Amino acid sequence: MKEDLKIVYEDNHLLVVNKSSGILVQGDRTEDISLIELGKEYIKRKYNKPGNVFLGLVHRLDRPVSGLVILARTSKALIRMNEQFRSKSVDKIYWAITEKPLPSFEGNIINWLIKNRQKNIVKAYRNDKKGSVKAELAYRTLSVINSLYLTEVKLITGRFHQIRAQFAAAGCPIIGDLKYGYKKPNPDKSICLHARAISFIHPVSKKAIHLNATLPSLPVWKFFSPDYS
Repeated sequence: MKEDLKIVYEDNHLLVVNKSSGILVQGDRTEDISLIELGKEYIKRKYNKPGNVFLGLVHRLDRPVSGLVILARTSKALIRMNEQFRSKSVDKIYWAITEKPLPSFEGNIINWLIKNRQKNIVKAYRNDKKGSVKAELAYRTLSVINSLYLTEVKLITGRFHQIRAQFAAAGCPIIGDLKYGYKKPNPDKSICLHARAISFIHPVSKKAIHLNATLPSLPVWKFFSPDYS
């Protein structure tokens, strides 16, 4: 169970997991087992807890995306972590692999996004449109190997499918991301987007926490493992 969860950090208040691609963070109509359910079962077994186990979801990752997810083991931790996310004091770093470069070595991308709820997808526009929301991210190119581009991304706004949509609009769909224009799927149906690092203040001890998630095992990530994992 612990190996399935890939636990990165654990104490009485938090459980931080390096989520594998393909795992739902929270249950949906597919009724597939979710990260929340796996976490509850892990806590119940490890600590021999009878009855229901509390485990709160602090934030989400898309199903095909891998990387760090924070879960709260107490309601106090959940409330305080939610407030950190609302105040944008949590620092999240993503890594993405593309086959094409972004417009420059580093910079910011600004778009306006409109969500298509029927297709569960967003479209990015260069200019503000009725019903759109502003999306901004900062990026820098970390490495180029075999015509593959490893890019670090920091979200300035947190929008639905933001990185995926903005990269696609820039002509650089993320490898494996069929929904946003990449030409073929990855063997495991993942996309090459990984929540690599997260920094926050512990909700109870108030200590600064800095965590990294090891890279996925998909071969394309291994090009960058010697330097970055």
